[in-house]
Amino acid sequence: MMTKMRGLLLIGLAVLAAFGLQASPSLTQQELPSQIVMGGPISLSGAYAKEGSQGLWGFQVAEKWVNEVYGGVRIGGRQIPIKYVYYDDESKKENVTSLLERLITVDGVKFLFAPYSSGLTLAGAPVAEQYQALYNSHGGASDRIFEQGYRYAVQTIVPGTRYQVDMFDMMRALDPQATKVAFLFEDDEFTRTVRQGALAYATALGFDIVFDRTYPSKVADLTPALTEMAATNPDFLVGGGHFADGQLLAQQIGGLGITLKAASIVVAPTLPAFGEALTNQANGFIGPAHWEIGVKFSPETASYPWFGPTQEWFIDTFRQISGGVEPDYHGAEATAALLSYVLGITMAQSLDTTAVREAMGFLRFTSFYGDWGIDETGKQIAHKSVLIQWQNGRKEIVWPAEAQTAAPCYPMATCPGR
Repeated sequence: MMTKMRGLLLIGLAVLAAFGLQASPSLTQQELPSQIVMGGPISLSGAYAKEGSQGLWGFQVAEKWVNEVYGGVRIGGRQIPIKYVYYDDESKKENVTSLLERLITVDGVKFLFAPYSSGLTLAGAPVAEQYQALYNSHGGASDRIFEQGYRYAVQTIVPGTRYQVDMFDMMRALDPQATKVAFLFEDDEFTRTVRQGALAYATALGFDIVFDRTYPSKVADLTPALTEMAATNPDFLVGGGHFADGQLLAQQIGGLGITLKAASIVVAPTLPAFGEALTNQANGFIGPAHWEIGVKFSPETASYPWFGPTQEWFIDTFRQISGGVEPDYHGAEATAALLSYVLGITMAQSLDTTAVREAMGFLRFTSFYGDWGIDETGKQIAHKSVLIQWQNGRKEIVWPAEAQTAAPCYPMATCPGR
């Protein structure tokens, strides 16, 4: 017990260092590099290009803030800048593994960011583990990533099993009589996890699951499944997968004239491109988001010590770097992932990945993205999501009530602009 308490005390002292107090003098003679290299494969082309581009800009925002505002990573009595490096994985698993090898062995990256999507993240995890490189999952939500016993994997994004549960809480509050729900998810690593979590939660709350189907990745037509779903007369839908199929799902619901009281689709509605592509047809659709413009996290209301830029600084800088594209949660969580490494290194006062991983197990902080904290497996447990809804051509936060920028429009046919 005394050993554990002593360890917690040492970690607590390191936390103080992470937030600006002087580092341990015993480390001032440590040999340190001129910069700390962080990076990873990222999808800038292929199926995940839109999500990957958001992630790239988010990492670049974090790099700018750490180097130009914060002054660099505080270690060994110095402030060391970071350098973010990346390669386009083209949304392909075979590219992820080879690029991770290159980043580790050629570029000297020990602090890696996993690529977007659970499938690509899982593909790269054994490579990071082999080299004892830290591997931060900012876009891979599958719970299974953290059930393999990896020692060096950590997670910033909310686990997949939590994605759609808030929708059932909101529906229970909005309309207790709306009990019939349809499930229509893409069949891939990420959405299998989302479906399992939603199914368990809906069953526990007593919802009637009247339809439950999956569809393959790169689906071109959902008409047969939607026609079958409509025949079951559900009150609302939960489903989706990624951007392309989620956009198709929303388009074809409208095109077939299917009437639903509500519909929550993962990923697609959170991206600005969803509204651009669907215009008025986007209004009414809901999606779970890990962050959204308008969420009011601040140093004054933070659950844990605050670290990182203000939301205003993040949004303004993101727009500059992206050429005017609005940030969504994929960009925000990338920034938060990099911030977690900065604090982990500062807490450990070391660039040894084993020491940094141990320190990150105790790390708790709040940023503009919200709370960050992991369990012993590396899975994210502190961060909480919100639900957004398209209303009158813009995204509004509609759940939980304390985070609302607008009340949910219900049923969805009544949404402004639809």
